[in-house]
Amino acid sequence: MPARSLSRVLPALGLGLLLTAGLSGCGQAPWSTGLASSTPTATFSVAPIIPVINDLATGSTTRNLKAGDVTLAVNYWSTLNIGEWTPAANKPISFSLIGTLGTDDGQAVYLSRVSVVASVKGPSGPLTAPPASVDQASIAPGYLIKTPYSYSQTFILPAVDPAATSITLAFTYEVLVQSTPTSAAFAKSTASDEITVALTPAG
Repeated sequence: MPARSLSRVLPALGLGLLLTAGLSGCGQAPWSTGLASSTPTATFSVAPIIPVINDLATGSTTRNLKAGDVTLAVNYWSTLNIGEWTPAANKPISFSLIGTLGTDDGQAVYLSRVSVVASVKGPSGPLTAPPASVDQASIAPGYLIKTPYSYSQTFILPAVDPAATSITLAFTYEVLVQSTPTSAAFAKSTASDEITVALTPAG
């Protein structure tokens, strides 16, 4: 190769070696260092959903209760629209029941007493409750409830604390069954039940 041509090639080769050496000495770009660790991670917390219990949400509810050998078919409802069950309102709770015997030899079945105990709840816990409602049979030995006879009653729940959000009603039914169809002796048994009604905030 002529000397003139060789003098042009050598500087070019030297420049290439310098570029290669420069590139091999490069590290990670400074702006990429710690990129993953510096990215904030979003966290979310979901508050627990507390279901609102309302056994009369559809207007009524029915239960089958056992009192010894007696089955009580009970129906609960209110003549006041459930949306109008506010803490300040007078709240009627109505119920009816009819009894059937498992071993039926012709004995009569009576309801001697029914009581309803209310408990009132607010956002922070229990609140003052109204007095218990009681119907003690005015005739002995009680009200005849064996099918086809039935018993019906309505209790009025008075105004409660304005902060109240629900009322739970605990029912107790005391039942008497003749030992034999002609006997004046009776066997007593009890059935219990609860229903909860959500209250609509005033205003």
